[in-house]
Amino acid sequence: MAGPLEGINVVEFSTMIATPTAGMLLADMGASVIKVEPPWGDLWRYAQAVLPTDGRPFMAYNRGKRSMTLNLTKPESADVVRRLTEQADVVLANNRPDVAGRLGIDYEALAAINPSIIYCEGSAFGHEGPDSYRPGYDIIIQAMSGIATAEGKVANGVPQQIVASPLVDTACGLAQAWAVCGALFARERNGGQGQKLEASLLGAALLMLGMRFVRIDGIDKGPHAEIMESVDAMRAAGTPYPDLLEVYEAQHFQSPGNIYYRFYQTADGMIVVGCLNDGLRRKMLDVVGLHDIRYDEGYDQRSQEAADFGAQLMADAEAIFRAKTNEEWLDLLDAAGVPAGPVRFVEELFDHPQVEANQLAIDVHHRDLGTVRMAGPPATFTATPLEPGNLPALGEHTEEVLAELGYAPDEIGQWRRDGVL
Repeated sequence: MAGPLEGINVVEFSTMIATPTAGMLLADMGASVIKVEPPWGDLWRYAQAVLPTDGRPFMAYNRGKRSMTLNLTKPESADVVRRLTEQADVVLANNRPDVAGRLGIDYEALAAINPSIIYCEGSAFGHEGPDSYRPGYDIIIQAMSGIATAEGKVANGVPQQIVASPLVDTACGLAQAWAVCGALFARERNGGQGQKLEASLLGAALLMLGMRFVRIDGIDKGPHAEIMESVDAMRAAGTPYPDLLEVYEAQHFQSPGNIYYRFYQTADGMIVVGCLNDGLRRKMLDVVGLHDIRYDEGYDQRSQEAADFGAQLMADAEAIFRAKTNEEWLDLLDAAGVPAGPVRFVEELFDHPQVEANQLAIDVHHRDLGTVRMAGPPATFTATPLEPGNLPALGEHTEEVLAELGYAPDEIGQWRRDGVL
């Protein structure tokens, strides 16, 4: 059986992570995705390179596509772009608006060729507003969205970025793939009319902040304004950032003694517990044999008694967890229905039984490297199963795609000699 997007043709003019992730997810769902790269390749190919034009980051976000090279600055490329657009359902792009227009791959130019095109553009901050001109990378969006300061991870007065994953880029790629699927469905219902879509890194970051980015005006608007007045005054006075951050964090109260949602060192390793309601918290207290005064009548979480008790409760819980091994604790917590798990390293997951059982890691083929194991699609389909494709070498499918577009071999050869491909 074919994937849910079988028969959908996608042309991708993109680099880096977010928009390529969208293209990969659409390819996983059966779409035919042609990635158009300059003759020197997507620059992401050269990060952590294991071959001259193949790096691990590029592989992570580009499986299932066909790679063709095309120098969009050459006048001969315009006809190729036209033919690609005529047969396309979707175009993915993440160039700045001025660059896209100069290269002839902006929405207005391509919609004039194919009015039914779904054109999805990735941006850093959106194309309106005072930050619209700024380039944006994951670390910049983590900082400018508030994620970095919301994390509570500070070293020497400096917020620490999340480095294990380009989480904002990845979320924006998911958003673009989501938007494309919605637009394709809408096109089916509105007589084939295309449209332009945009998803920004900033928008994805704000979505991921979740409950932290919720303001109830009747409750929060006043306190939020007071916090910002304090921050603005300190900035105007030239207050060093570590001092400003300390004041800001002090204005965000944390209930003392949170032993229920954190990591613990055990006798032979590390585990994590996650109890997000009173029922689960009481079960954990029973397992570790502790009492928490937060469940006593008259408890005031802002009192000095609560602060002192909370500090001692944390110390007691840490000592108790150090007394047994990971396996012993997980047996006890599992039996009591307390959410918990061991802390693992990434390398342990490639062949882990849980990952294997759900096909969360897959093997794909690369022309020059052979088998490459990587994260598989994040969803499964029963009636239209996904079949992720292989990893494209630079320009591996150029001749194949151009032949499908109707170009003759001698014309393709001349373009190679002229640097068009």
